[in-house]
Amino acid sequence: MIERVELIEQVQGQGQRQRQMPSGAKMLLGMGVSLALGLFGLGLSHSADAATYTIDEKTFMVGEDTTYRISLDGTTTLEYVAAHYQLGLSNLIEANPGVDPIVPKNGTNLIIPQRLLLPDTIHEGIVVNSPEMRLYYYHDNVVDVLPIGIGQLGTDTPLNWVTKVERKRANPTWTPTAKMHAEYKARGEFLPKVWPAGPDNPMGLFALYIGRLYAIHGTNADFGIGLRVSHGCVRLRNEDIEYLFNAVPIGTRVQFINDPIKTAEDEHGNLYIEVHQPLSMNEEEFETLDRNVPFKFTKEQEEFFKRPEIDQDILRQALSERSGRVVLLNPATF
Repeated sequence: MIERVELIEQVQGQGQRQRQMPSGAKMLLGMGVSLALGLFGLGLSHSADAATYTIDEKTFMVGEDTTYRISLDGTTTLEYVAAHYQLGLSNLIEANPGVDPIVPKNGTNLIIPQRLLLPDTIHEGIVVNSPEMRLYYYHDNVVDVLPIGIGQLGTDTPLNWVTKVERKRANPTWTPTAKMHAEYKARGEFLPKVWPAGPDNPMGLFALYIGRLYAIHGTNADFGIGLRVSHGCVRLRNEDIEYLFNAVPIGTRVQFINDPIKTAEDEHGNLYIEVHQPLSMNEEEFETLDRNVPFKFTKEQEEFFKRPEIDQDILRQALSERSGRVVLLNPATF
């Protein structure tokens, strides 16, 4: 039986934690290899309301971090907690190094990383930032922040692309490609030429088609949001894709970005950074699970890092930990 987790306190400040990620978490974050979904049968999710924030043209940061305490009794999966707080598994794994990525130990206090910097791009329509496994939908002076699953290594989700919602479809069918048929056949599995609509369809019950080859759609699984599990499309939990399906008009702008590092400065000169693990771009990067994937800093980031106000020890720690949490780089000193 899944026990409801208990909210216990607000997180104050930035905790100092050693970056020790269990091998299972590394595997989940690295490549999104085929998952035996039966193993995760305990992960029945319970979603909270959508993470929606009121914003204006000056807003650069939204949300607040909290903690969540795993019940002392019963079994609580990390997926359950992630779904409850509108997060992907990678968000919780990054913020909680050392925690079992499937079933955390009873009594564990989890950091819930909901304070985040908005992507440094046009705040219009849908923005998908693959490294942080989040989708942003800007509309009517608010932003909805939704967790996503993306493409596996070799069937990657686009990383730098601007397109639009071409059409929408409820109860979509799924037509596997020849490559997909070959992949499944190699595993001894059979795929139909066209997978009929319904709750067992891998695309779920709703789809937004973007460009000609990709879609933002639901899922028939209780696991995989926040991981690299798709064949290139953007995958959402069913409650989230139903919300987007009803809210997003055809023609809405869609932008894909690849920003594992986000930075910002407020009106008082406070400098912030939010660092996620970059996506593995090849087999070699995926196989070196004990080492962090290297960053490819932009010229703007390199200039930002040189600012004299920044505490370089804090910066180095943020780039090393890659916790996905917002860090103040120039705290006041007394």
